[in-house]
Amino acid sequence: MFIQTEATPNPATLKFIPGKSVLSAGTADFRSSTEADASPLATRLFGIDGVKGVFLGSDFISVTKDQTEWQHLKPMILGAIMEHFMSGAPVLKSDGANDRAGGNYAPEDEETVATIKELLETRVRPAVAQDGGDITFSGFRDGIVYLHMRGACAGCPSSTATLRHGIENLLKHFCPEVQEVKAV
Repeated sequence: MFIQTEATPNPATLKFIPGKSVLSAGTADFRSSTEADASPLATRLFGIDGVKGVFLGSDFISVTKDQTEWQHLKPMILGAIMEHFMSGAPVLKSDGANDRAGGNYAPEDEETVATIKELLETRVRPAVAQDGGDITFSGFRDGIVYLHMRGACAGCPSSTATLRHGIENLLKHFCPEVQEVKAV
């Protein structure tokens, strides 16, 4: 098994690509070992000192570290991922994808929210997944779109620029009702 790695814009997060499907649908984000109970793979990765976040996508795994250097962590993470896939254990114990669906918004904003969600799904999420992260809709109130930053996006130094100059401009262009975008 050959596992590729890719840097992400977040220096604390590295993207691991095992060359096979990780999740068949949705994504899963784990920020602690207790949250990782739903995933044997995430549990295995949290067993490595220095791992502080695991994000599972369709064909990749993003791992966020503490202050430990990648040169010390990377071989252990590669080994854990390889062991997991060779064991035949499931990535999730059940359909435990923890995508946030729905969102908080007023009923009269339903049409605007549908447009926002479609733009996020078709234009934003695929681009962000390339960098090992995900952005999901959380709510829309008084012209402000609230988004969850996950995986490599959570805590990324460039996420503010991505929100302001990328996502906010895109949403404002297609939805004049949007005035601002904020991370939750």
